[in-house]
Amino acid sequence: MASLQSLLRETSNPLDRVEHIAHGHEWFIDRSAEDEVNMIVAATWGDMSISIHWREDFESLHIACSYDFKVPPARREEIGRLLNLVNEQLYFGHFDIWRQDGTVLLRNSLMLAGGARVTDAQCEALIRVSIETCERYFPSLQFVVWAGKSAEEALESSLLDTMGEA
Repeated sequence: MASLQSLLRETSNPLDRVEHIAHGHEWFIDRSAEDEVNMIVAATWGDMSISIHWREDFESLHIACSYDFKVPPARREEIGRLLNLVNEQLYFGHFDIWRQDGTVLLRNSLMLAGGARVTDAQCEALIRVSIETCERYFPSLQFVVWAGKSAEEALESSLLDTMGEA
């Protein structure tokens, strides 16, 4: 009976799938607890930290992604304005800034209410969308912090989509 309960617990925890996906991508992964997975992913703008938590009480996966990037206190208000503008554009997730240390992170969730089982495709999409969103908006953060741009200028400058071929 104990082995059956162990098997059910292993297969019902969506983080087992997340861990499997991370190994497939050869990402650094640390399963720090039964309900938490931490990964380091090589991204365009540097290494990205990804933390995924399984909240059994809410039946949801929660993802938080961030770069090793701290906003200096003097630029936090403008970054807050930028994040409000960015969040208006997002279909999934939202950006936050931690007041304590100026870390900017993207947060999103996957609800699995009613005992729904997560699929590999859902986990892949949750991670992929989070990475792509962070990658897309990271330059605008840099423009505000290091170039002293306003939120509007930074967003406009960083979201130039190229058309055609050179």
